[in-house]
Amino acid sequence: MGKKKRKPAVGNLDKKKIMSWAKDVLDVEKRGISDLIERLDGGFLKAVKLMAASSGRVVITGMGKAGIIGQKFSATLSSTGTSSFWLHPAEAVHGDLGSVKVDDVAVVLSYSGETDEIKNLIPFIKKIGAKIIAITSNIDSSLAKYSDAVVCVKVDREACALGLAPTTSTTAMLAICDAISVVLQKIKGFKEKDFAFFHPRGSLGRKLLLKVGDIMRRGKFNPIVEENLPVKEVILRITSAHAGAAVVVDKKGEMAGIFTDGDLRRNLEKHPHLLSKKIKTVMTKNPIAVRVDSLASEALNILEKKKIDEVPVIDKFNRPKGMLDIQDLISAGLI
Repeated sequence: MGKKKRKPAVGNLDKKKIMSWAKDVLDVEKRGISDLIERLDGGFLKAVKLMAASSGRVVITGMGKAGIIGQKFSATLSSTGTSSFWLHPAEAVHGDLGSVKVDDVAVVLSYSGETDEIKNLIPFIKKIGAKIIAITSNIDSSLAKYSDAVVCVKVDREACALGLAPTTSTTAMLAICDAISVVLQKIKGFKEKDFAFFHPRGSLGRKLLLKVGDIMRRGKFNPIVEENLPVKEVILRITSAHAGAAVVVDKKGEMAGIFTDGDLRRNLEKHPHLLSKKIKTVMTKNPIAVRVDSLASEALNILEKKKIDEVPVIDKFNRPKGMLDIQDLISAGLI
């Protein structure tokens, strides 16, 4: 058995040297991306046009580190308006190739352009009839020769201490894939609301899609009382509902006011016989309200601007439908 490697004494590591190494890596990778700007040419333009004009999907494939970049590329495309899926090159020649159609565009990531799994796959994609886009450093490679468009991602050196592990090259490949994704997004006019639709559980999706009616408290948790009820009865209903307020309605069933914990405290000193008074005499009339079909983010803005904790929810006929408070917005992930 070989000798056991000694672990470096972490406490003795030179902090300045560590920071210097890290800065060197970032500097090399920064130059690698900067060089891509100078290399943007007709190949990039043709690749974008092929993907934009396709009536099919964008199939992404690649082996090893390039394959990992490809998976991220496919995910970015899908979330920004370009239908895409990831295809493992080795699995493709064992049946998965059946998912590729003639109207698709296959984007093949291979830094060398000579990876065996890629070279074995390309002739079959050509036979299907799908267009092929190569993202490679070698414009004279086997991959490039078979492709309809070639995007060059050549870098001068890897950031790896040995100059061997894919580092700068994968950063450059990822950056060019992001550039393609964003350009396609702009071409297709993909907007915030579209992004939110594909990310309904993300923070942006919640802000742009979540409606007040989706999260408001209703039913037994939303006490609605008639204007002639005594304050005592209203307090009992609020307590039973574990709520902080009750909406008061008139004879037509339309909202006439609201009675909150704050109204109770303010009126206790003014009215010795408060509990027997009719709720309409002590309620807050014409309270701020939000429509049931309003965005929850708009309701949040109202609560913050007016410095209130809850707001009644009404329909277009001014009939109460629910109650919304800060806790509901917190539970929905808007805060």
